[in-house]
Amino acid sequence: GFSRVQFSPKEISVRTLKSILAICVFAIAAGCQTMKPIHTVENVDLNRFMGDWYVIASIPTFIEKDAFNAIESYRLDDDGTVATTFKFNKGSLDGPLKQYNPRGYIRDQQSNAVWGMQFVWPFKAEYRVVFLNEDYSQTVIGRTKRDYVWIMARENTIADDDYAKILNFLRDQNYDLKNLRKVPHGRSIAK
Repeated sequence: GFSRVQFSPKEISVRTLKSILAICVFAIAAGCQTMKPIHTVENVDLNRFMGDWYVIASIPTFIEKDAFNAIESYRLDDDGTVATTFKFNKGSLDGPLKQYNPRGYIRDQQSNAVWGMQFVWPFKAEYRVVFLNEDYSQTVIGRTKRDYVWIMARENTIADDDYAKILNFLRDQNYDLKNLRKVPHGRSIAK
């Protein structure tokens, strides 16, 4: 007849953990094989890059899901870090003003296109300048995970054809744009 094999709870938990670990290792390995690195621009002239950038659209983080009038401002400090101010009105064009002050750390001194952006010590979020037009009027900040992206410009709007080109560029970079949100801009918030 059929004999039933019994396992102790300890044996089951070890077997279960080994199975879960094997699945995780496989998933991570598969993910690494399919995730191509996201390229950056060849060089960023930091002095030209500094100043105000209007966030035109983004795949937003949780703090900016309902941002209006979003502006990111950069200032290069004497120590080589970038003092950053991110301001927006929460919930509507005249909603309460929110402000965050992360610090940028240039990780790739050759190109100046790879930064770590620190909101909370000691964690630095990946920040990659993946697109920058010749006159420094439009830029795109991306991440290797393709989880967030920021389309920014020196003015609070960009031409439709420029926007369409940037969207095509992002698709070519394997971004899924279903969560991309245009940031509404009205009056300029206080700088």
